[in-house]
Amino acid sequence: MTAPASPHDEDALGKAFDARLARRLFTYVRPYGRIVLAAVVVLMVEGALQLAPPLLTRRVIDVAIPAGDGALVRTTALLLVLALVTQIAAAYAETLLTGILGQRIMHDLRRQLFAHLQRLPVPFFDRNPVGRLVTRVTSDVESLNELFTSGVVAGLGDLFTLLAITVLMVMVDWRMAIAAYLVVPGILYTSRWFRLRVRTEYRDIRARIARINAFLQERIAGMRVVQLFSRESDEAARFAALDRAHLDAHLRSVTVYALYFPIIEILTSVALASLIVAAAPRVEAGTLTVGTVAAFIQLARRFYQPLQDLSDKYNTLQQAMASSERIFTLLDTPVAEGTATVTAVAPRRAANDGVTVEFEDIWFSYDEGGRKKDERGSDPEWVLRGVSFVVRPGETLALVGHTGAGKTTIISLLLRFYEPQRGRILLDGRDIRSMPVEELRRVVGYVQQDIFLFAGDVAGNIRLGAPLTDDEVRQAAARVGADRVIQRLPAGYGHVLGERGASVSVGERQLLSFARAIAADPALLLLDEATSAVDSEVEAEIQRGLSILMQGRTTIAVAHRLSTITGATEILVLHHGEVRERGTHRALLARSGLYARLFRLQAGELESTATAGV
Repeated sequence: MTAPASPHDEDALGKAFDARLARRLFTYVRPYGRIVLAAVVVLMVEGALQLAPPLLTRRVIDVAIPAGDGALVRTTALLLVLALVTQIAAAYAETLLTGILGQRIMHDLRRQLFAHLQRLPVPFFDRNPVGRLVTRVTSDVESLNELFTSGVVAGLGDLFTLLAITVLMVMVDWRMAIAAYLVVPGILYTSRWFRLRVRTEYRDIRARIARINAFLQERIAGMRVVQLFSRESDEAARFAALDRAHLDAHLRSVTVYALYFPIIEILTSVALASLIVAAAPRVEAGTLTVGTVAAFIQLARRFYQPLQDLSDKYNTLQQAMASSERIFTLLDTPVAEGTATVTAVAPRRAANDGVTVEFEDIWFSYDEGGRKKDERGSDPEWVLRGVSFVVRPGETLALVGHTGAGKTTIISLLLRFYEPQRGRILLDGRDIRSMPVEELRRVVGYVQQDIFLFAGDVAGNIRLGAPLTDDEVRQAAARVGADRVIQRLPAGYGHVLGERGASVSVGERQLLSFARAIAADPALLLLDEATSAVDSEVEAEIQRGLSILMQGRTTIAVAHRLSTITGATEILVLHHGEVRERGTHRALLARSGLYARLFRLQAGELESTATAGV
């Protein structure tokens, strides 16, 4: 039974050579032209030196030995040793130069890929699995490294060696050269079969290992759930099946190699035998020397080796072309508008310097495009429908409503993670689509519901690249009560957190994220269920700190606990993407509408009010 396609599987291999991709790849090689030139020269020297041993052997057998010239034998032996030493030095230099070339190109490409990934819009990451993007930056770039270290440059060396040996063989004796070439069609046919089979098996291996990586990533991340529901045996069985498929794919590739090399050896032996058979009558007749035959046997062996290597280099070239196409497809993905690389940190705004945020008739759908009707002629599934509001400096706007009402979407639109299909969002009267994203986000302090901390020290997670002194970091932590948590850690502010902050509790992570959000004195505070993971005592401490920080600033808060937003300047009640109610806490309670029902439900008053007939 064929396994279903996985989003982590590799794409199909393309053609072995694409001139357009090759030209684009050359732009990464151009800065290192001197290294390439030096590598090609060294390869040519190495290829030319391969002609020396056969010629020196012929000289010894045909000249030195019949003449009994010991001095000539010693001189020839020294020349042979010198040629071999020089060849070894050339091979070392070639390996070193191509290795440096490949590593530098990989370094440049990975930096460019990572920089580009950071500028891509959030919807791109919604559509592309993390495993696939990691593969682009790691495995695909590594394929290009193989292209430059053991592929294209070494392939040029093999071609030069083949040409040099062919010319020498024809010059020495064209009839013996023809005898040596008799098995070339067989070698080419076998190499073509090997190339096609290995291409298929390697692609299968990459698909299998991609599935293993995806499985491991998900299961290790969800290990608590696996253990909680006693799924260890079932997951082990599923992993064993994936691992067995990977093993089978590898064994098939081993079988192909096990067949290819013996066949090549047989063909090479047949070629050498044909040389001896063709040479024997001529040697006996005195028209061909034994030294020439010995030289031809050595030349033939040197001729067949690069012929075999070119088949492997063809596969390397083909994989590199496929990898480069995937890499350039990623690099050609349009970045979010206004995400030019920031080279300097802008000056921080003055404290208590708020901004005015205005939503004008915002409509938004996560559907691709969002402007067109779907296949049935219906409107897209709108997440927000005609949302409008204004919040000014010193004011707090609270967003409440059931799950999926569109609260977090409003925050995402304001941060330009997504773009609305209709309407516009203004910041101090300026359409945020006309602002560089960095300028927009520089004025925002954001505490998200899904807390994310980086593996690193506590101070670094609070500072997060901002030009903050150690005292400012400590003050930010103290304002939200995070200093109590940090002081209990073994190394305090220098304590190194685990991946995603795994070494501290969820509530402690939320306190640290709060300190990070307010550390740079933002003009606009965005709080998305900001106190959902802390207890009531810590929440009260945070609220006391926030009441001071909010003065003069603009605050938009997504509230799960309605008790935390009773002092908000205005509360918007969202229902199915629409603003159903708006007003202050007192006014909304007096209306006895949706907000009042939600508030009483949380306060435990729903049953009592029903009994009273309200």
